[in-house]
Amino acid sequence: MLELRNVSKVYSPGTVNENCLFRHFSLTIPDGQFVSVVGSNGSGKTTMLNIVCGSIPVDEGGILIGGQDITKMREHKRYRNIGRVYQNPAMGTCGTMTILENMAMADNKNKPYNITPGVNRKRVEYYRELLSSLGLGLEDKLHVPVSSLSGGQRQAMALLMATLTPIEFLILDEHTAALDPKTAEIIMQLTGKLVREKGLTTLMVTHNLRYALEYGDRLLMLHEGHIVLDKSGEEKAALKLDDVLGLFNEISIECGN
Repeated sequence: MLELRNVSKVYSPGTVNENCLFRHFSLTIPDGQFVSVVGSNGSGKTTMLNIVCGSIPVDEGGILIGGQDITKMREHKRYRNIGRVYQNPAMGTCGTMTILENMAMADNKNKPYNITPGVNRKRVEYYRELLSSLGLGLEDKLHVPVSSLSGGQRQAMALLMATLTPIEFLILDEHTAALDPKTAEIIMQLTGKLVREKGLTTLMVTHNLRYALEYGDRLLMLHEGHIVLDKSGEEKAALKLDDVLGLFNEISIECGN
């Protein structure tokens, strides 16, 4: 279980640009829940992800995983149990390395780096099988530099690499936003498949309201650091696109957007 307890975050405190994004913000996400998060720019979506991952500190409150307080835990230690896929496909892979080397690097997460070859040849066929499941032909390009792949191919690899080793949480930060519609559909189908098969607790920030409705067990809408919509289970299933879009537009009009 992931818990944010009474979290407060202020940017540029004591200046004319001071912005209190979160004030005593709380959220509980049970194990195995797939949460889709929507909201306008500046609503706190990505900041919430960064707080969970430890990319930015909180000013007040705490972050707990399984009852353990990780508020002071360093970012790199949190990533032992977290996989994250970013909006930019290049951020989840190393372009100068081959597909095989990228897969091996992800496979070595949380393992000691001794004086051994970077690629375990006994795992090559396993990587080939995983890549084949994507249906993108990457299994036949193991020795090709990742920089030569399309954005969609790199994002599919990033998603696969993020979930290659056992993790507790999958963080998706607008991971289809930079892709064309057809490729975005492929990545979302892969996302749903991986989350179901691995039973991952997942936080997905997206601007695509249809994806937010179609995927996940729970839908959150944030506005200025507050949860203005929280639906799960049957209530989420009963939501229509017009319902969510109406609330989104209403908030935008109130803010003058």
